[in-house]
Order: sequence, then C-alpha cells, then structure tokens
Amino acid sequence: MTMFEGVAPALGRALAERGYTALTPVQEAMLRPDAGGDMLVSAQTGSGKTVAFGIGLAATLLGEAETFDAVGAPLALVVAPTRELALQVSRELEWLYAPTGARIRTCIGGMDMRDERRALSGGAHIVIGTPGRLRDHIERGSLDISGLRAVVLDEADEMLDLGFREDLEFILDAAPADRRTLLFSATVSKPIAALAKRFQHDAVRISTTRDNEQHRDIEYHALLVAPNERENAIINVLRYHDAKSAMVFCGTREMVKHLSARLANRGFSVVALSGELEQHERNRSLQAMRDGRARVCVATDVASRGIDLPNLELVIHADLPVNREALLHRSGRTGRAGRKGVCALIVPHSGRRVAERLLNAANIKAEWSQPPQPADIVARDNERILGAIELGDPASVEEQEFVRSLLARHSAEQIATAWLRQQRALQPAPEELLETGVVDAPPRPHGEFGDATWFRLTAGRKQNAEARWLLPLICRAGHITKRDVGQIRVFEDETHFQITRATADRFMESVKRTGTGEKSISIAPMEAGDAPLARAQEARTQEPPAREPRAQAPRPQGKLAMSGAKPHAKPAWKKSSRPYKPDGKPKRQNG
Repeated sequence: MTMFEGVAPALGRALAERGYTALTPVQEAMLRPDAGGDMLVSAQTGSGKTVAFGIGLAATLLGEAETFDAVGAPLALVVAPTRELALQVSRELEWLYAPTGARIRTCIGGMDMRDERRALSGGAHIVIGTPGRLRDHIERGSLDISGLRAVVLDEADEMLDLGFREDLEFILDAAPADRRTLLFSATVSKPIAALAKRFQHDAVRISTTRDNEQHRDIEYHALLVAPNERENAIINVLRYHDAKSAMVFCGTREMVKHLSARLANRGFSVVALSGELEQHERNRSLQAMRDGRARVCVATDVASRGIDLPNLELVIHADLPVNREALLHRSGRTGRAGRKGVCALIVPHSGRRVAERLLNAANIKAEWSQPPQPADIVARDNERILGAIELGDPASVEEQEFVRSLLARHSAEQIATAWLRQQRALQPAPEELLETGVVDAPPRPHGEFGDATWFRLTAGRKQNAEARWLLPLICRAGHITKRDVGQIRVFEDETHFQITRATADRFMESVKRTGTGEKSISIAPMEAGDAPLARAQEARTQEPPAREPRAQAPRPQGKLAMSGAKPHAKPAWKKSSRPYKPDGKPKRQNG
C-alpha cells in the first residue's frame, strides 16, 4: 500500500523517502480518471511538474508491474528547451523511478555525442534531451523511437520561442502515432494551441492556475534608483535580505561578467551563468549554488527557465525583462514548492513607465519604494545577530576557565563590542544611495508646476541649445524625472530652468557629485531676483517710457500735388534691374 492514492506503489515509496507528505494540485490532476491519454497542462512555475508527469507516465510505462523487465528501445521521451532543464528533469526522474530499476539517459547539446551514442546503444527506458540533439540522434540512427509509448514536451512555449518548432515537429512526426503526448506549458498561447491541435487527440485540458494570476508565494518590490546607481542598489538589496541563495538577472552577457566581477570584489560569493559558458562551466556554477559554496548567481535569461535551486529566496532584476513571460519565468525561480520568496525590480527613473506596463501585463502588484539605505541594513543586521545568538547548554569546565581569564582582562562590554565588529566585518559594506524623492507622488495636472527653484545652465542659443535636448541632460545630471522640471528658457549665452523646490536640494547634490556629463556645461542655482520669471514680473510692473510723436512727411505742393505723384519718386531707370545709359536707353547685355 502507498500513502498516495493512485500513485504506483514503487513511486509512492520514492516520494515517501524523499519527504513528500502531500501532492501538489498539478500532481493530483495527473491521477484523474480521465488523465490516461493526451494531456495539455498549464501550471505555475515551481508547482512540481516534473514529478507530476513522472507519476502520470507510470501506468503507461509499467502497466501493472512494479519494475521494468528488459532494457531496449526507450519507452518515453522527454523534450526540454535548455540543457539545464533537461539535466534537472533527469535528476528528478532518477530518484522518482529508482525503485523501478529504470535506466534513464540524456541527449543534450554541448555534451560529447559519442558518449551519448554509447549510452543509448546499451538501451534505455526513458530518454531526456534538447530538441536539436534529439533530432541529430534520430537522424543518425543512434536513437530508436519506434517503441515510444509517450512523449513529454516540457516548457513547450519556451521551445517555440527559441525557434525549435521544426525540430519538435520532426520528432513528433517520427514517433509512433499511437503514443501519448503530454504537453506542458506555462501559458497556452495560439502557437501552443496549434501545436496541440496537430499532434494531440482528444487531449484533456488541465490548468491549475488562472491566466495572469500573480504568484502568491512571491513578494514583489519595485525599487526606484538613479540610473548610475543600479549596481549600488543591487549590493544593498543583497545585503538587506541576506538570502541563503539569490539570483540576479541581467539583459546581456557583458552585464553578467561586469556585475559578477563587481560583486566578487565586494566580498560576495558569486558565480556567473550565461550562454557563452561551456556546459561543464554552467554545471559547476549551478553545483556551487546547490551545495552552498556560492550564494549569488548572476545570469542571463538562459537561466530563467527550468532551473530549480534549493532555498532560492531572492530574485533581482538588474535589467528589466523584455516582456511579461520573461518577468514571470525569472521571478518563478523563487517561491517554489510552497516556499516564500522575494522579487526585486531595479527600476531607473527613466524606466518607471516601462516597469508599470510590465507589471500590469503580468497582473502583478508590486510595492514601490526606494532601495535599502545603510541605516536600514545595519538595523536588519542587528536583528539577525540578536536572533542568531544561542545560549545553549552551560559552559564546560574548560570553557568556564577561559571565560574567567577573558573577563579578567576585558570587560563584558569590550568583549561584546569586539564580537559585534567581527560579525559585521564578515559582511560586505553597504552603499550610500541618493534619495530618490517621493515614490508614489500623484501625477501633476498639465500646466501646473507649483513652488520651484531656478537654476542656470551654461549653454544658450550660441551653443545651439534647445529645450528638447537640455531636458534629458538635466534629468540625467540630477537623477530626476521630467515631471520634476518646469519651465526651460533658452537665452543667448545661458539657459534658466525650474526644479520643484522639494527636489532642488537633492538635484543639486547629485549635480555636484556626478556633473552634467559635458565638460563645457555646468549647472548652478540662481538667486531669487535673477530668475527670469522674477525679471519678467518686475518688467511688467514698470511703466513703459512715453513715445515721441512720429514726424509726418511734408505734403506735396503745386503741379506735383495735382499729378498725384509721390514726392522724391525714383526715375524709371533707377527702378529697373537692367543697366541704363545716361540717355535713358538700356545698355546692351553681353551674351
């Protein structure tokens, strides 16, 4: 008997040995009475999908038997989009099917194909691989799929996004027509529905989460930062949460190399993960995270799917994801299998609207705030230190003797201070960050600005200055947004502009620290009387000087008046553009 109703007895024992006490919703759904054929499954990231299709395939592969008999052509094929996910699926199925004597093989791009060919020649019950490598083995004849009873497409939406449609269609067309096809996808988009319609028959549709539902086990924070302080903000977020395991996602490989080097220099135990690394390097990085030798993994989106790191408590988006799917899959590395997690988006001022649209598209409600400051981190450290102190058992005789000699030399306060300093020295120092102002300030009505401070910028019309290119320069220099900038008035040699009074001090502090980025341009505050608005108001209060009456031309007299001709009229030969002779006839033109 097994404590899991409907699960094959051998697999039930493996689950119990692994510490399972209950099944997740998607795992229970795979045991439904109508779940014996093709299935189209959409489930939340981290919901236990690998174990789900593992227990769902048992009846198809084993029948009534508890163990596999002979080893020959594979009975099941699992296709995954990335090398990391394929290896993870292999590890999960190995312990799940261990009591059945299953032989599991992997075919993964980047690994030695000759070794895979030798392993396949010895037979297998389950084969797991990436689309391109599996197709290579099928075409070369080293992988016989004529006896397949089931094909599983794991993260099918990702495989389509990565351009594996042709490979998937080849594999499914080559597989026996009477096989089971289990298709797992985070979302059922139109391409996924089309794939299911073509290769599945009367598929049972299972969805254990609503579309666009926020992951309830993940706490989202959107942190507004100055554009040039993203890395400092990441350091402070890592220090504040002090997670056992954290992932920092970057948009490019270059950013991964730069940020991982920066964090390593600051004392973090960090590894990098990107597409340019060899497979053995990627495996080594992941293993360092799993066994605790590294606590921070800096990665590109290649690691956003399929990687399950134990105790991953924190995900940081150093660069904003490109779409809602990337946001959900990156964030889904934490908060898995019922554990809680934190997700932090590092949002520069200029990217706030993009971040808001992204969160809305994913139906995620994030708490907008500023990154932790050093005082916040010190306070959090103190809480952790107090919580970590364990008085435990009474001191032994040897310990008591040493404690007495220690207290004879130093006071208890000195000893506690030295211990506290030692604890704090083990952690990287936090960074000082500029205050970013009011995070949730309501939008200002059009045309309304309010109380402001005037500043002078040393570029004007002579330098071809225009408000449209001065505005981003002002925002970058002061780490503010355009909503903090009021009027911009360009004069001959300089420009005057307004900054909200609440932001002015912080704006000037940032300008002093970072400059404007242009050697010939500087910014300085103006005196109240020098502001162009004040000068304009002063000019309006003064009375304009009296105008002298305009002199009128003398009226024509005599014959000139009778003819109606204008006084001082030019003769006709002076009005013409052609040259005239003194006798009034035009000169002959050459040519």
